[in-house]
Amino acid sequence: MLKSIISEGKTTSEAISNGLKQLNVSKDRVDIKVIEEHEKRSFFSILSPRIVKVELTLKQDIENHRNSNKLKENHIERNIDKEQLEDSKNELIKFLKQFIENFKNLEYTITTDLENGFIKVDINGEEAKKLIGYRGETLNSLQIILNSIANKNSKQNVRVVLNISNYREKREKALEELADKISKTVLKTGKSITLEPMMAYERKIIHSRLQASNKVKTYSIGEEPYRKIVISKK
Repeated sequence: MLKSIISEGKTTSEAISNGLKQLNVSKDRVDIKVIEEHEKRSFFSILSPRIVKVELTLKQDIENHRNSNKLKENHIERNIDKEQLEDSKNELIKFLKQFIENFKNLEYTITTDLENGFIKVDINGEEAKKLIGYRGETLNSLQIILNSIANKNSKQNVRVVLNISNYREKREKALEELADKISKTVLKTGKSITLEPMMAYERKIIHSRLQASNKVKTYSIGEEPYRKIVISKK
């Protein structure tokens, strides 16, 4: 259950301040919603003092609630028939072998694993890195194609996760290090920094890395595929 309270005051600021005192947290840790503004009339007063009501909900509870719902959704979506997964996996291997044969002298190995309703495909080999592309663009495009193939004759939603030469792990580590470096620069200079456009899953890595910080905050701006992350001081 989300931890939230209703607080009131003569002004919005006063109502928020009263609520923060009750929760004993800072403003950046709550989600604030003004739910009522009206005149509270008093029989003994000619003037009608203004009353503002706000709802304050702890952000950590909101995130936990979302994650809980996400796990439930994934559990439903990943309940895929094993026979269907095997058929889709065989189709993927067949396609990949034919696809990679177009690259001359490309030495590679393909391994697949069925895990929690996902088909995980790993392509390894020094030359296989050619399939990654700039910032993983080719890899991600190939993953979209593989998902289409896996679901071509499937009545269920089969999901494919493609990795090439451990690129995703290396990229995640690099982005986490970038987040740490940029946050230090922001704290030192006091100025916000806007990163270059990134894909959604890469932006998520940056957000996750800094979400627990009480000194910097992150948010996204722009439209896909040029959406960027901004890191600024709280």
